[in-house]
Amino acid sequence: MNPKTTRIFLTGVFAALLASMALASTAGAAPVWKFEGKELSGSEVIVGGAEHSSMALPGLVTDCENFLYRLSISNSAGTGKGEVTELPLYNCTTDSEVCAVKTITAQELPWPSVLKTVTSTHYIVIEKIKVAIQYSGVECALGGVTAAVKGTAGGRIDNVSESATFDPASFTATGTKLSALGSTVDWKGFFPTEAFQWNREKALSVG
Repeated sequence: MNPKTTRIFLTGVFAALLASMALASTAGAAPVWKFEGKELSGSEVIVGGAEHSSMALPGLVTDCENFLYRLSISNSAGTGKGEVTELPLYNCTTDSEVCAVKTITAQELPWPSVLKTVTSTHYIVIEKIKVAIQYSGVECALGGVTAAVKGTAGGRIDNVSESATFDPASFTATGTKLSALGSTVDWKGFFPTEAFQWNREKALSVG
């Protein structure tokens, strides 16, 4: 190999190494769960209840007074992960006078979740969501129909309020989507959280 060819070859190898290092650096920067600024070791359970939460199917919005959740969290391979293990839903109503919520149930739990960062903002992405909502009402267009809400949901994390917010902007940023009855479902919710086991009263953050 002549000197010129050698220089070109080495330049290509060096560029490839730099690219690999950059990718490794990006991968290593994945967000993790922290308490009091220290990376969580082992596992923890965080719980909370939505202060504002609604699911909007085409022409019908469903609200639940009690939208509770239980999430088991841990850090694995440098990334924060978790599982939604409980999601009891009570006192649910619609914005229609003729449509009532007969039953609403979170199905096929646990739902896996993972933390991700998009343009410096941290998100939690919940996968394999499935919520069955059965509506009733003689004059309700969806009376007797069970809507299966399925898909993934991305929520924007705020370390100051120790919460996650789900809205159209967070879904767009994370490339997530919920659907039911062949249409997109808009989910809006504000979910404050707190540790339930070993880290009670400790500040929870993601970073």
